[in-house]
Amino acid sequence: MKKSQIIFIVAGLVMVATLYSLPMIVVENEGENLSMEEDDLSSDFDSTGALHNAALSAEAQSVIEKLVGEMDVVDDKEKFVIFADSVASFYEEGGKLDSAAYFYGLAAEKYPDPNTWEKAGNAYYEAFGYSMDEQKTQALASKTRAYLNRVLEKNPERLDLKTKVAMTYVSSPNPMQGITMLRDILEEDPQNEAALFNMGILSMQSGQYKKAVERFELLVANNPGHIQGQFYLGVCYFESKQRNKARKQFEMLKNQTDDPQVLSGIENYLERL
Repeated sequence: MKKSQIIFIVAGLVMVATLYSLPMIVVENEGENLSMEEDDLSSDFDSTGALHNAALSAEAQSVIEKLVGEMDVVDDKEKFVIFADSVASFYEEGGKLDSAAYFYGLAAEKYPDPNTWEKAGNAYYEAFGYSMDEQKTQALASKTRAYLNRVLEKNPERLDLKTKVAMTYVSSPNPMQGITMLRDILEEDPQNEAALFNMGILSMQSGQYKKAVERFELLVANNPGHIQGQFYLGVCYFESKQRNKARKQFEMLKNQTDDPQVLSGIENYLERL
């Protein structure tokens, strides 16, 4: 997974990265329309664009302004996409993921094909994962599904994208729609890492630690280098009262990572064993 993060709570409650914090959203209809009003897109960006630009360096703002100016006058679709992608990259580097997604979306609207749809969908998914505002989260999730579902229509074997779509549904008032999708993925590919990890996280969130253990054990058996999976397996051993296994797991993991967040979490649990 890209840009994965782990957040540890000293009190002993382990929460997943913001991407997996599952903010509540409203599920859109299955047949979501990819076409988006230009005015709507502009409004979304304008409401945050000034703040996002203010957080960037003066040099970055200047380059973005020039690129946007080029986008306004260029007729060639491929050049438009290059300019839009360049603007999006500046926002990505500045941590402004929703603004980056907006420009990747413009590129996908101007030059619609599976590659631009996927880039836009992935960008909206990244922004969705870090959104803390319910209304914005709804919009980001909807656009994620709109773009990635278009890719899936042409490439239904892309289980990685199907997993992302599922996660936008999991955080809705009807989470079973997403969970069912994740289960379908595991039926098709029992060793799918993204689905196993997400199902393990969801089991943790619902307090089903023994079920989570099954998911994470299978995950790390197939990929021992999956540090997040290894850590959460230790947490699940701890929470399911398998303390000897938890201690062994954490001690083993100490020798496999130098990530300060992971090491801090390990030490916190070892102190409690």
